[in-house]
Amino acid sequence: MSSSSFRVKIPRAGEAPETGGPAPSPPEGSDLPGTFITAMPPLGGPEVKQMQVTAIQPPYSYSRISYNEVRKEHLYEVIEPQLSSHERDLVDHMKATLTQIMGPEVSNMTTSDKRAYLRGEVEEYLKSREITIGPLSVERLIYYIQRDFVGYGPVDALILDPEVEDISCDGVEVPLFVFHGKYESIKTNVMFDDEDTLNSFIVALGQRCGKAVSVSAPILDGTTPEGHRVQATYAREITTRGASFTIRRFKERPFTPVDLITTGSASEEMIAYLWLAAEQGESLIICGGPASGKTSTLNAVALFIPPTSKIVSIEDTREVNLPHENWIPGATRSGTGDRGPDGKAAGEVDMFDLVRAALRQRPNYIIVGEVRGKETYTMFQAMATGHTTYSTMHADSVKSMVNRLENPPINTPRILLSALNNVIIQIQARTEKGVVRRLKQVLEIVGFEPETNELITNTVYEWDPGTDKFVFKGHSFLFDKIMELKNLTHDEMDAEFERRVSVLHSLALNRINDYRALWKAVTAYYKDPAGVAAMMKAKLPEPAPTEAV
Repeated sequence: MSSSSFRVKIPRAGEAPETGGPAPSPPEGSDLPGTFITAMPPLGGPEVKQMQVTAIQPPYSYSRISYNEVRKEHLYEVIEPQLSSHERDLVDHMKATLTQIMGPEVSNMTTSDKRAYLRGEVEEYLKSREITIGPLSVERLIYYIQRDFVGYGPVDALILDPEVEDISCDGVEVPLFVFHGKYESIKTNVMFDDEDTLNSFIVALGQRCGKAVSVSAPILDGTTPEGHRVQATYAREITTRGASFTIRRFKERPFTPVDLITTGSASEEMIAYLWLAAEQGESLIICGGPASGKTSTLNAVALFIPPTSKIVSIEDTREVNLPHENWIPGATRSGTGDRGPDGKAAGEVDMFDLVRAALRQRPNYIIVGEVRGKETYTMFQAMATGHTTYSTMHADSVKSMVNRLENPPINTPRILLSALNNVIIQIQARTEKGVVRRLKQVLEIVGFEPETNELITNTVYEWDPGTDKFVFKGHSFLFDKIMELKNLTHDEMDAEFERRVSVLHSLALNRINDYRALWKAVTAYYKDPAGVAAMMKAKLPEPAPTEAV
């Protein structure tokens, strides 16, 4: 990928902006003006307001989000080292040379070793050709060589930004868009100008995912070694504006129960209830629309699975990330060649194969990333035989969930649905706070009414959009079940519930949202509930003293 084959609309280092104004200032923490690697370009005018600047790979790459008060839109700018025409030519020549001389042994190196190797190759290239340039120019060249050979080329800064959730390219000469955790969908200043370069980028993405994409097979579905989910189309075979791609970033730090609390997606009481349900082995399906946070909630609830339990997870693309040692993560695999009479290509392993195999592995908990096919029937059979199952599906209510489960291609009998214990309805709602994700309802499947052929449900918690609060609806059959199994009184059950709420309150107040640290706290609680609760309470900050009236 040539460094000039995509467009980033920023001035070169040391050059004045096109408006004739002062030279751009360096990002915070970089060298003095005239000696810095990356210049910070000026804003587009007085109507443009800077909202946020993030260091991606300081002192090389940064991102800036601005807001145009006239157009009423945000812009996400990728700010990288600006190359002179001479430096750009050097990058292009070095990339052509390295492509020819790099052997297969490089592919077996670690990322850090590859970066060190490429740094040495750049320095050797300049030395062997007696090219004399300043040390900062050398750093700029190394950045682009490492970015394009080790990173993801023009979208590398977008992928490295932890606040970016999705990256979308809709075609040639169309700005890329990102879904930002704070500002939602934003246009970027990155654009592929050249069709051949975009096609080459799609092929390179396929190679990263271990899959081939071509004119004969123009659709790419895969996962990169880092866990990013990729969907792409090649050339203009099926997308008329040129090749396209969507990259869904894999979060190294998975969403946790504390994140659900601190973002307002759920209350501490709701999470305490789900904690009890997970410990009790209650099966759960999380329903919601696209981008409502179903998988994030699934990962958060799964952290409460007892440490001694065996877990098998089954997904199309890896998204679940757990700290449990006794955990087998499984993912589907596409086949090769034409599909046979069974609708599968040679070597293909689908969700149904993995669910069926999981039942032979004697798991206590089965996590299915998303149910949408014949594997669902097997999953509900597993529930009925005592396996706790977690999953997600696209539905906005229990009624629509039942309709999807009953009808093709799932075809699960309604009587079998009574094996399910809990349903979470999750939504993405627009409020005065902006777009938020909320657990709209937490419901219990109480039983099945044969005369009316209806499932009997009980709403335990419900979100009130007027107050943005979560309301307990008065009764939980889960509490009744626990009291009966453990021979607890109502007061003892309330005390246990409140103890877990206090632990979660302490974790949320102290912002302990790293999943491994949270896992340690949950594991410790299972061993010594009273001790952990007392320790957590002791960590709470003292309330501010109030003056006597």
